[in-house]
Amino acid sequence: MLLDTMSSNNPETRNRILKAALTLLEASQGKGVRMTDIAKRAGISRQALYLHFSTRAALLIATTHYLDEIKGSDERLVPSRTARTGIDRLDAFIEAWGAYIPEIYGIAKALLAMKDTDDAAAKAWDDRMQAMRQGCEAAIDALARDNRLSPDHSPNQATDILWTLLSVRNWE
Repeated sequence: MLLDTMSSNNPETRNRILKAALTLLEASQGKGVRMTDIAKRAGISRQALYLHFSTRAALLIATTHYLDEIKGSDERLVPSRTARTGIDRLDAFIEAWGAYIPEIYGIAKALLAMKDTDDAAAKAWDDRMQAMRQGCEAAIDALARDNRLSPDHSPNQATDILWTLLSVRNWE
């Protein structure tokens, strides 16, 4: 039985949709997850799903943010964001991200599998990787402020190097 929502502002329905999307994406590793599948899993109509998320990209991006929320990504980054030195900030960021990848790997793997053929998945992946790059940039900027950045690389180059080293693909 489908439980339609009367309003796109219903947080319970929104959370059911996000949980359903997360569950299906992780279970299928991104293969063949349609909006219809997500709506059915959430117990709502496809039309109700579109009241909450007007596009597939919006849903996938929201799903990754939802995962960050339930996994406490902001809390995990507090030690990095409050570190007194660039070295401490870098160490704390690497620790937080390295411990986080195994917990988000299911959705990461799904988005990676889908992103080359699914624009919505590519947008969701790019959104999360830009957020991760911002964390790398903040750590590198802290090193630069402390004059601890190698003169062989600009802050932008060093950010790119760190971002690449910490990528999910390298973790695999």
